[in-house]
Amino acid sequence: MTQLDNGVPHSARVWNYWLGGTDNFAADRAVGDDFAAFYPDIVVVARSSRAFLKRAVTYLAEEEGVRQFLDVGTGIPSAEHTHQIARGVAADAQVVYVDNDPLVLAHARDVLGGEAVYLDADLREPGSIIASAGLDLERPVGLILTNILGHVAELDEAVAVVRGLMAPLPSGSFLVTADGTNVIDGAAFEAAIGVWNANAPLSYHLRHPDELARFLEGLEVLPPGLVPCARWRPPEDASPDELRATDEYAAVARKP
Repeated sequence: MTQLDNGVPHSARVWNYWLGGTDNFAADRAVGDDFAAFYPDIVVVARSSRAFLKRAVTYLAEEEGVRQFLDVGTGIPSAEHTHQIARGVAADAQVVYVDNDPLVLAHARDVLGGEAVYLDADLREPGSIIASAGLDLERPVGLILTNILGHVAELDEAVAVVRGLMAPLPSGSFLVTADGTNVIDGAAFEAAIGVWNANAPLSYHLRHPDELARFLEGLEVLPPGLVPCARWRPPEDASPDELRATDEYAAVARKP
């Protein structure tokens, strides 16, 4: 049985804390609070990112008929995660989660049951992920890469990861992506990221939207394009506060 170090902050648990979850410990909450002291909008970022994921997966399942989802770097599969969203639309939706973290694996085993498949694999080995995911590559796949590519320090490597994962997928597949940016309140966010990188074993790197756009090259980007999470197809009754842009940009794109 894997021993988990509860005294070291962990990105999945800190994100869970910002989302209002309970799968976190004192070390996670301390770093989360220190981060928020520099950048209070991080809670808004986390929750608007999750809301974007819900809208994107719902759209793919309802409007595009996607029934296979590959969620790489998923983090802790807590409330309103990909399998719950997709299966809420289509009971036959297949979801494969990918992570290589023992903490996430432990949580996944506890909460997923038979609702989704969990694959222990490394983001930087896209060929291994595709080979092991058990997907039907004759049918479209929704590839989800949210808040994970920022953990790859070199942009060219991150782009190569995206292309390596998309290349084997059939025409009509989709990329759902979102990551932290530094254009709206960049100085504060960069300062907070500095706190994170000094305290956590896995660093994160903010990028300009022009850099994130490289992940979408060769794909058909759906309207409204690469935009702050809150601005991607918001509900008609969204309040001005819910539409407020923060430093995480998102997009959904189709493979021709």
